Amino acid sequence: MSERLQPGDVAPEFELPDADGKPVSLASFRGKRVILYFYPAAMTPGCTKESVDFQSSLADLEAAGVAVVGLSPDKPEKLAKFREKESLTFPLLSDPETGVLQAYGAYGEKKLYGKVVVGVIRSTFIIDADGKVEHAYYNVKATGHVDRLRRDLGL
Repeated sequence: MSERLQPGDVAPEFELPDADGKPVSLASFRGKRVILYFYPAAMTPGCTKESVDFQSSLADLEAAGVAVVGLSPDKPEKLAKFREKESLTFPLLSDPETGVLQAYGAYGEKKLYGKVVVGVIRSTFIIDADGKVEHAYYNVKATGHVDRLRRDLGL
């Protein structure tokens, strides 16, 4: 399993395709805070709930200078369908090789319905304007997570 990131760590750089296949890098967000959240699969109930919650809070987050980026192992085509179906307006990034997921410690062994499996560990990171990890949340619940982030950001 990958090492977990801690506040103060430099956030691992990446460049991944978005739902339209266009490359998006972490460096392109330099100068603003970023909420980078990792979810197991587009169009599943928990991931849909979490993503819709982020969308519902997007105006407040953006007004506070915080960008939102979702990342999963789904291919861009599936992300595009998810984006359209749920009217998501923030970037959804594709990491089918799981390299970025692993770099953030968001891929590895987890319990699913009492069984140990290997997969995406639902995780969220707040990255500061200089590219350092401000907060690292692992094994988050899809429901209520965005409200907690808003509280932690003082929104």
